[in-house]
Amino acid sequence: MFTFDINENIRLRPLHLFDAREVFELTDRSRVYLREWLPWVDQTRTIRDSEEFIQRAEDMFTRQIGLTLGIFYQGRLAGVVAFNYVDWANRIGAIGYWLGQDFQGHGIMTQAVETLIDYGFYQLGLNRIEIRAAYENTKSRAIPERLGFQQEGQIRQGEWLYNHFVDLVVYGMLAGEWETRRI
Repeated sequence: MFTFDINENIRLRPLHLFDAREVFELTDRSRVYLREWLPWVDQTRTIRDSEEFIQRAEDMFTRQIGLTLGIFYQGRLAGVVAFNYVDWANRIGAIGYWLGQDFQGHGIMTQAVETLIDYGFYQLGLNRIEIRAAYENTKSRAIPERLGFQQEGQIRQGEWLYNHFVDLVVYGMLAGEWETRRI
């Protein structure tokens, strides 16, 4: 497998089953924080749940329909960044991400997402990358905005979050736009 060494502090690499305990512990430590915007947190109750998440990620990678990477900051798991799905027929990838509460405010996620975008456009040959975030999740929305994505619209009640629906904002970046931005 491959790794992306972003700098001396940040590394991205695929998660393996031996990471399950660390994934679970990070989720558990940040449970209240993550639960505000992520619908899967309550279903992550044991290390086995994290093992199943990693196995699904490995299966998606094997079938070439997704790529899930652990974000390691100073050697510790800080979060996850992923192509949650890749639509090869239309050359579109959808990025999702989460970061443990203790790792906020260091620019980690912006750098991780930027690296995944580069990989998507330059290695996978994608034409379009999308990011969706809850309308009121300003921290998550700041990532695509900082990276120059265009806000393309809003999906009303686009995601069920425990006991209510939330609207999602859709951001998009095209390969040509990213290339222009990088010059």
